[in-house]
Amino acid sequence: MSRMQLTGSMTALITPFANGAVDFDALGRLIDHQLAHGTQAVVPCGTTGESPTLSHDEHDQVIEFTVTRVNGRIPVIAGTGSNATDEALRLTDHAKRAGADACLVVNPYYNKPTQQGMYEHVAAIAKVGLPIVLYNIPGRCGVEMSTETIVRLYNEIEQVVALKEATGNVNNASAVAAACAITILSGDDSMTLPYYSVGGKGVISVAANILPGPVRQLCDHAAAGRLSDATALHLKLFPIFKGLFVETNPIPIKAACALAGLCHNELRLPMTPLSKPLLPALAALLKQYGVTVT
Repeated sequence: MSRMQLTGSMTALITPFANGAVDFDALGRLIDHQLAHGTQAVVPCGTTGESPTLSHDEHDQVIEFTVTRVNGRIPVIAGTGSNATDEALRLTDHAKRAGADACLVVNPYYNKPTQQGMYEHVAAIAKVGLPIVLYNIPGRCGVEMSTETIVRLYNEIEQVVALKEATGNVNNASAVAAACAITILSGDDSMTLPYYSVGGKGVISVAANILPGPVRQLCDHAAAGRLSDATALHLKLFPIFKGLFVETNPIPIKAACALAGLCHNELRLPMTPLSKPLLPALAALLKQYGVTVT
């Protein structure tokens, strides 16, 4: 089969809450905001979407709502990972039936599988028949998928189409790019341009929740080889890329979206709202990038 091609600016969507429930009105506005500003794919129910604290019903509803709202205009990459393979299979099967275009499969967390275990985990999920974006984020999972395992998965399983590379190490991205043709997507906004320099094709972005246009522009410059323009924009955006990680993601981006009037600043425990002393600096930072703060 011809493998799905994913490129450019893709947004790791937050999941808005109101009074303890998913705020679908706010989610709809956020998706519309992405579509209006050139985002090339959306990723619901990932880390930024607080997937660990969504119930299974909520997870399914968010995927279904996103697919319906997007209505085929851009790809929907559903977060369907779990540290239990059976659970990941169920989530992936539901995402396929709901009409998602691909799935994001994080390394199994907490139980620390071997490389063979990670391979078999992905191989089992691949049987659902949905294109897979591997998600290598050892800082969250406690395990790192090796270059050898990534290459093996890509070479042996046609459903594996891309890698969300969130180790923060350009050498890792370089090693994968040198060994196989898997599409490499940055998992960190600040690493988007560095990863493009070694063959990366895009980013699954946190910052694009609030600045979808500039993140798209950065990807366009990089993809077209406009290095000076890409570098200038990267450096311009770098302060907000780092400012959105002053506390654990998605705490700062949820606060930023709330300041911009896109949602309530509500998270689920054990995540808590941004520390109050940090809010004025975040508001000032947003204003620097032309975001209207309410």
